Amino acid sequence: MGLEELGYLGLFIAGFLAATILPFSSESLLAVAILHGLDPIICLIIITVGNWLGSITTYGIGYLGNVDWIEKYFKISREKIEKTKNYLAKYGVLLALFTWVPIIGDAFALSLGYFKVNFTATAIFMLIGKFFRYLLLTFLLN
Repeated sequence: MGLEELGYLGLFIAGFLAATILPFSSESLLAVAILHGLDPIICLIIITVGNWLGSITTYGIGYLGNVDWIEKYFKISREKIEKTKNYLAKYGVLLALFTWVPIIGDAFALSLGYFKVNFTATAIFMLIGKFFRYLLLTFLLN
């Protein structure tokens, strides 16, 4: 049984996992769900919340500051985290808007946690960025 066969629950799980340690496209599962007749608004909400909570988890792992875990599970080096510090100095919490971007989004989420950027602001900007990404995709599919 694949995630697409789990309906809304599968969509939530896919959204969550795509924002953590498993690199795959949650967008494709959103498209499959909508094209198979699931309600687009419910799909939008569920995938957004799942993906957002996945990034919050990634932020939390970064917050713990265990670079060994980060390197092992996320394949993000200490050097990459330190390089992100330059972006944080320039853009601050606004980087959270881009945690949805493939490859660099996880590094942003981890770095925001690692450097202990304000959690509330980070969570809000993550949610906004992820929502608008999925909103655009949902709009294009209808």
